[in-house]
Amino acid sequence: MRKESSFAAVLSAVVLVCSGALILNQKVSAAGEGKISGTVRLDGPAPHMKGIEMSKDPYCAKAHANEPAHLEQVVVGSNGGLQNVVLYITEGLPASALAEAPKEVLVFDQKNCMYTPHVLAMDAGQTFKVTSSDQTTHNIHPLPNPMTGNIPWNQSQPPGAAPIEKSWKAPEVIPVKCNIHPWMNGWHVVVKGPYAVTDGSGNYSINNVPPGNYAVTAWQELYGTQTQKVTVAAGKAGTADFTFKAK
Repeated sequence: MRKESSFAAVLSAVVLVCSGALILNQKVSAAGEGKISGTVRLDGPAPHMKGIEMSKDPYCAKAHANEPAHLEQVVVGSNGGLQNVVLYITEGLPASALAEAPKEVLVFDQKNCMYTPHVLAMDAGQTFKVTSSDQTTHNIHPLPNPMTGNIPWNQSQPPGAAPIEKSWKAPEVIPVKCNIHPWMNGWHVVVKGPYAVTDGSGNYSINNVPPGNYAVTAWQELYGTQTQKVTVAAGKAGTADFTFKAK
């Protein structure tokens, strides 16, 4: 009886030690994660974005009666910051950071006959939903390169229709159009690993980055890509600022 009690006590102690080590390891891992942040700016005057003629669809025209819509190829804030630039890591990520796509379900909405957001970034395999806030029919038509393994699709979405749930298999920059409204153009930028999209001031932050040395790439639909090297220390932020020349 005494031996059984001693064995049970030892077993309990082992379980407590292992549990404590697991919790400690989780805390250390979380504390060790850093981030990469910075600002993306445009050097020079922003190009003029043309207004969009929507008179062929009265619903769309009415939605912009007080504030005409414009193309969104280049969106610049008052400080020269570039919006809708996708930042992602192209070198240095450990395999563990690439193993699983985020669980967050993203939304690509059709609002006032425009794609919102204009640029949707996502991880390969991450689920997204195409929704419509409009009372007019749209036709969503992404145009991936079949050689990447991504399969093109083309689907109508009338008012009140259920969301269209999809994901992309492989990294790729995919243009998206609407076959009914030719001015509707957007982008799905599919990457592998952590990513971020610049806000209205050109700022971004790629979170949950393990310590290490990385190459960070900035993609902008008109100006292409730039890449920089950056180092992330445990629990700290690496900085990578980008500047695109206006044209």
